[in-house]
Amino acid sequence: KSENEYLKRSENYAKVYNPKTGFMHPKLSDGTFKKEFDPMDTHGQGFIEGNAFNYGLYVPQNVPNMISMMGGKDKFSKHLDEIFTTEIADKYIEKNEDITRDGIIGNYVHGNEPGHHIPYLYNWTNEPWKTQERVRMILRKMYTADADGLCGNDDAGQMSAWYIFSALGFYPVLPGSDEYQLGSPMVKSAKINLENGKVLNIKTENQSETNVYVSKVTVNGKTVKGTAIKHSDIANGGEIVFYMSSKR
Repeated sequence: KSENEYLKRSENYAKVYNPKTGFMHPKLSDGTFKKEFDPMDTHGQGFIEGNAFNYGLYVPQNVPNMISMMGGKDKFSKHLDEIFTTEIADKYIEKNEDITRDGIIGNYVHGNEPGHHIPYLYNWTNEPWKTQERVRMILRKMYTADADGLCGNDDAGQMSAWYIFSALGFYPVLPGSDEYQLGSPMVKSAKINLENGKVLNIKTENQSETNVYVSKVTVNGKTVKGTAIKHSDIANGGEIVFYMSSKR
């Protein structure tokens, strides 16, 4: 298959977005949107082990376009808020063995991996501080050092990988790209021995449970502009320093 064909396929998400409902909305074989549609429901809505809130934001290949399509940065930020603050009723998850209460915050299902990128999507809005806040909350609430320390099964290691990346302060929202989105590290410091023999040191200034906001990040002494770092910035080792604060 040619590169162009795959690129064309990568834009298919726009065909299932319904501006009337504001969600990725299941379509019937005749091209019309399914009439009975509840974005909260995890059963019979065209999604498996999740609902339209959790699956509808999976466009990591073009987040800016998805946000524009869904009404712009501020509206999108409110949509993300709704995911974290709207409680999901038992009736919506009772037919779903893979979604349990211990993995849910509001309507955000951390216990099932398809939504793991959602907390980082605030980085593309005018409120990136909310990514920092949500990430630290999830790290604290959804993981423990006990035998039942994971809030869902560890599908191919992803539940654990989310923790490791997020605790270090960055996360690959788009796998295969050269970018990591910045979050809010939970470590005081970390040392990563890279495969090429180089060492990446991660340090935090003013780290504490209440200092969840990042006021500045430097990579090898240079201040990071924006909310992402490149793989090439850290592939040969060096040092990332996060300056933490209690103020956003």
